[in-house]
Amino acid sequence: MSEITTTENKYDTSKAERQKHVDAVLSSKSKKNIVVAGPGTGKTHLFKQVLKGKTKTLTLTFVNPLVEDLSLELCGISDVRTLHGFARSALGTATSGTVKVFPKLSEVIKEDAKILLNKDIDFDHIFHNRDDENEHIEFYKKRKNYYDKHYGYSDIIFAIVKHFESKKDKIPSYEQVVVDEFQDFNKLEVSLIDLLAEKSPILLAGDDDQALYAFKSASPEHIRQRHAVENTDYASFTLPYCSRCTRVIVEATNDIILGATKNGNLTGRINKDYKYFDDEKKDKDCDKHPKIGYGQLYAKQIPWFIEQRIGEIAEQEKSNFSVLIISPTKVQIRSIVTALKNKGFGNIQFVEKKDSKEATLLDGLKILLSDSKSNLGWRIVSKSLLSETDFKALITTTDSDSTKVISEIISKDQKKEVDEMLKVLRAVKDDKRIDENKLDAFLKKIDVKPYVMAKEFLKDEISSSSQKGGNATVRKIPIKATTIQSSKGLSDEYVFITNFDDQYFIKNKDKKKITDQDICNLLVALTRAKKKVFLISSNTKKEPTFLKWINKDRIEKIS
Repeated sequence: MSEITTTENKYDTSKAERQKHVDAVLSSKSKKNIVVAGPGTGKTHLFKQVLKGKTKTLTLTFVNPLVEDLSLELCGISDVRTLHGFARSALGTATSGTVKVFPKLSEVIKEDAKILLNKDIDFDHIFHNRDDENEHIEFYKKRKNYYDKHYGYSDIIFAIVKHFESKKDKIPSYEQVVVDEFQDFNKLEVSLIDLLAEKSPILLAGDDDQALYAFKSASPEHIRQRHAVENTDYASFTLPYCSRCTRVIVEATNDIILGATKNGNLTGRINKDYKYFDDEKKDKDCDKHPKIGYGQLYAKQIPWFIEQRIGEIAEQEKSNFSVLIISPTKVQIRSIVTALKNKGFGNIQFVEKKDSKEATLLDGLKILLSDSKSNLGWRIVSKSLLSETDFKALITTTDSDSTKVISEIISKDQKKEVDEMLKVLRAVKDDKRIDENKLDAFLKKIDVKPYVMAKEFLKDEISSSSQKGGNATVRKIPIKATTIQSSKGLSDEYVFITNFDDQYFIKNKDKKKITDQDICNLLVALTRAKKKVFLISSNTKKEPTFLKWINKDRIEKIS
């Protein structure tokens, strides 16, 4: 009887301890609060409590998938936006008009600068780092205005920041502003947050151990500076209790952080606890999965390894469960997904985005669909239609005389060619009949291969109608497959981290210097799992460095 009472007390104590940290934030008298919250420590629950009972609130984060998740969780209690989504809306209010955004505008103008200035200028870097006096900003503005006053993702935030800085009375006010993933914000984005904080109570939340977006000049220093003791502007808090992961994953995470600090990494890191949250249901998961699985095999064997483990999990669970596969590169994840589909797994969620930094022919045509005179649309399309010499001459002409419209400069034949492509797109959009030869010709121009698409379609049809191979009990198990960066915001019961080797997890060329980014990537991947993690090495001769950082008693080697 006393043992049961002791166990119940343990769970009650755990809940009370966790609630203390939430209550500390809720009872704060400061208008500026910052919460450092590790993976699975209940940020969204805190947001709901902070926003409860308020009518005009704003929640901001960086990436669209997180916006979608938070919008669902905070439905009806907060307006959830990305920063550039908020900037677009605020600029629309400021100008009383429609604000046009083309995400790749900075790349378009970068190409123009190479032609007109003979310089390679990273405009995003200029904006992200608030290099306001940079001489090249005027060139950017001039080209932006010529391109129908479209904005890109970086300069739209720059524009609203400059607007608010010059007209402080125009900064909107809210009962509460909440900012998520603050560790992934750059200097420009932080400027916008600081401006909002002048008019509204603000709660910043994030974790400097999960900083993934250095490519856009984001820095964990912004969250560290605001959480520091010497920063009296902000009241600082932590959420230390992880209710997502099992005990061994929490402990392995702490092992990695300890190994990183011993290695000289994570200098200036916010010192905070990351603890397993004692819970009756979670304890049962811990008993079932006391260790992290580790497999060392050839890359081509990885799908087979995953298949075997999923089969074993099915025998143990005897009910539905979810799986997440994380790989360092798109090529690796694509190969694994194809192999698993061939093994009979039919419920794999894998959306391969063909992201191109450069503007494509289709990008230009889509703009022209809604605005047939658009200089930006015609400029993008012209690059695909003209020779390099003719294209450079076109850009030079538009620079010397900004009153000239591109649609009136190009030849009649080129205009006719574009009109034909637009007819095909309109027919597709309006669901009308299209001449097959014209459609085929159009697809080739936009680099879509009908043969490959047809082949994949037939392959899926044959697979769906043929005798299923593999284990029938796991064919419908929901599996998500993604890269490390795209795994941010996801969590599933069982996680497979593939190609877990220095070759892929340590980005430095000589593989000796481990960066903070390498460590943050691993920490994010590791903590996606609710029940168990499998680390799969594709180097059969050498164990990965990061494996050595985890206490060997927490690792179960699977032969």
